Amino acid sequence: MSVPERALSALRRLLNPIFRGGGFFGGRGGSVGCIPNACESARLCIDEQSRRTAKGTRVKLRIGLIGLGDQWQSMHRPALRMLGDRFDVRAIYCNVSKLAESAVSEFQADPVDGYQALVTRDDIDAVLVLENSWLRFHPATAACRAGKAVYWASDLDFDPIRDREFKNCVQDSGVAFMAGLPRRFAPATLRLKELIATHLGSPRLIFCHKRLCLEDAPLKRRDQITRRGVEGNLGDDSRVDPEEIRARMTRTELMQLIDWCCYVVGERPLSVMSANHSPEEAADYQALSLLFNDASSGRGARKHFTTGTPAATSNGSATDSVRSNGEHKGVTAQVSCGSYIPAQWQEAIGFRPPAAMQVCCENGVAFVDLPGTLVWFDDAGRHQEFLEGESPVGEKMLGQFHRAVTSLVRNLSGLEDAFNAAAILKAARTSLHEGRRVDLGDLA
Repeated sequence: MSVPERALSALRRLLNPIFRGGGFFGGRGGSVGCIPNACESARLCIDEQSRRTAKGTRVKLRIGLIGLGDQWQSMHRPALRMLGDRFDVRAIYCNVSKLAESAVSEFQADPVDGYQALVTRDDIDAVLVLENSWLRFHPATAACRAGKAVYWASDLDFDPIRDREFKNCVQDSGVAFMAGLPRRFAPATLRLKELIATHLGSPRLIFCHKRLCLEDAPLKRRDQITRRGVEGNLGDDSRVDPEEIRARMTRTELMQLIDWCCYVVGERPLSVMSANHSPEEAADYQALSLLFNDASSGRGARKHFTTGTPAATSNGSATDSVRSNGEHKGVTAQVSCGSYIPAQWQEAIGFRPPAAMQVCCENGVAFVDLPGTLVWFDDAGRHQEFLEGESPVGEKMLGQFHRAVTSLVRNLSGLEDAFNAAAILKAARTSLHEGRRVDLGDLA
């Protein structure tokens, strides 16, 4: 007997004395006036029970989708199909009518004309923002004010100063918020963390590089890219300069890489230094050097930081302390991102791509290729692991979001980590302009 059938049977036994002599449907001696309320109670009970799995312990979240972005077909759609026991898509808002019609038909959801109408629906528990658009944070802000949990898979190009109001809105709302950081959930990353804890030992050097192809971005994603000038104003996407799009996408990739390094090390960096191929922000290549504390030492409480104008002279910062003690024995991460190969050179773009991450540890070295290839070496020789059989990244991320929403403990680490990566990148721009290493502990 299924869960809804058991719930209906139990409800019938509970209400049977009320309708004794007439049954549920108003026979002889029955009270017909009570039947609608009883039927409505039965319907609500069954609907609530249907939101749980056969085990009766996992809540099925009713969700609304805002936008169906670039990763809808490859990541989010398959994940929602596989996690049908945890998510029930009730409403969809998308500007692309054909895509919206297909998704509405597939998930038996309601099409919605605007994000405000979606987030204020009573049958929505959480909202998934899956697309970059000129709306930026407005859908997420509206969802937080309506008391809906938010899964943010849109643009991560946060500004820690300009977007502080959005961060405060999320923190004050009391709802769960998760930022999409897919590199953390890749099978190769999770396996690397296991090897660091068991075989390889603490990291010492990390090399992380991403080769981009952005020459055709204005034609492919003009309808999804937000214009953002120096003052942070919104405007018409048709006036977006290609160099601005290059800079924006490079910033987003760098933020992802910075967060990935921080996740692997398990710490936040002490200082950052940056170098560009050209002085302009929209450079075709940018490299960052992140200095972490010794990953093998005892980890105390990690301090949060935001951006500001650091002092020109040292004032007893953590980096100065490390330097005064002689040789640095912590972790150094070299992060780089570039679009230095034109789009028309397709063969060159894919020729001998470097490993997504190379980690030199105390007892070995590992090479990571996302999502599921890991090659590592130690005293015993070479070990090669292919992890394509693991759950896809999209499923892991949405599964984590489900746990965050249904948990009694609120977790905003995704929001904090995204803004911390943005703060590090902003400090890197300060380093680039001033030609020096910036101590992150000094940022106020």
